[in-house]
Amino acid sequence: MTNIEYRLEAGDALIVVDMQNDFCPGGLLPIKDGHMIVPVINQWINAAVAKRIPVYASRDWHPLEHLSFKDSGGLWPPHCVQDTDGARFHPNLKLPDSAIIITKGVRFDQDQNSVFDQTGLSVKLKKDGIKRLWVCGLAEDVCLLATVLDGCREGFEVMLISTATQAISPESGEKARRDMRNAGAQIM
Repeated sequence: MTNIEYRLEAGDALIVVDMQNDFCPGGLLPIKDGHMIVPVINQWINAAVAKRIPVYASRDWHPLEHLSFKDSGGLWPPHCVQDTDGARFHPNLKLPDSAIIITKGVRFDQDQNSVFDQTGLSVKLKKDGIKRLWVCGLAEDVCLLATVLDGCREGFEVMLISTATQAISPESGEKARRDMRNAGAQIM
């Protein structure tokens, strides 16, 4: 067993947040070195599969003219538009066929940064007996942060896999980790 497998146990789930082409170099909203965490995430995915730990993967799946886009009054350039290459998962990400895909950011009236925001994920996890979440992906200071904070609010033990996340900037990443710790998450 790998070191990662020793950490995973029954009642755990792995959540991979928004490892999509548009958030990696060459994408429409790239995070510097965002693609560099894919090999580490794949190690966690392999360990989860070996231990029969469920793997969840979220994706932004925005309609055209989404309210988060600058042209619509939002903060971001258009990104992860439904059915585009930019919305696809990074090609080197090795999601198993059993991975459960969580689609978010589809509403016309609000953004959904967290994988818990009106997706029903919390109900599903609790129904399946999940108590602890291992969270990784992009961006540490936006969607991953929102996911960790909501996971803590929903009563899960939340573990951030620090080597498998990347922030937009070091400063905002530091603040995000402080906020996560203050909410009760553990930084691994």
